[in-house]
Amino acid sequence: MNKIEIRKKIIKIRKINNYKNQNIDFKLLIEILRKSKLPGRVIGGYYPYNYEIDTKEILKKLERFNYDLSLPKIRKNYQMDFFQWSIKDPLEINEYGIPEPVSNIAKFPDILLVPLVAFDKNRNRVGYGGGFYDRYIKRLEKKKKIVTIGLAYSFQKVKKIPVTKHDIQLDFIITNTMKSKK
Repeated sequence: MNKIEIRKKIIKIRKINNYKNQNIDFKLLIEILRKSKLPGRVIGGYYPYNYEIDTKEILKKLERFNYDLSLPKIRKNYQMDFFQWSIKDPLEINEYGIPEPVSNIAKFPDILLVPLVAFDKNRNRVGYGGGFYDRYIKRLEKKKKIVTIGLAYSFQKVKKIPVTKHDIQLDFIITNTMKSKK
């Protein structure tokens, strides 16, 4: 299957099943953050859209653990940047229907939580097709070391994602069925 077919199939399954109450194990995410040993504490999150993994509770907990939160804003020419945000802050809806922070205080994440439509065992991902995250990650990696963590439902895993030279492999992918070690 090509990326367009994968995207169409998985979005349809995600929408039909509406997995809103399926969450990521917060303890597993914290384990990954601790193992990564990054000096910074800026999280680049995303506000859930189109039946994506709901990050609101994760972001709320990370903020309680004294992480600085930021969310993306879409810019011209398929670019995006991250801006300061708190769980209590308002959001505005962009032209794609995605909630964005109102803040204009730029933040450069140390940890980037990445939404995805599909992924494979090699941590390759399919997004919505605009290449926003791939471009942003490439740009940010020129400035600093970051950790990229995809958040997904387990059914979003496919056998193989076709990869191009522009695609970025994620450092980790966490699904709703993975659990932390006790």
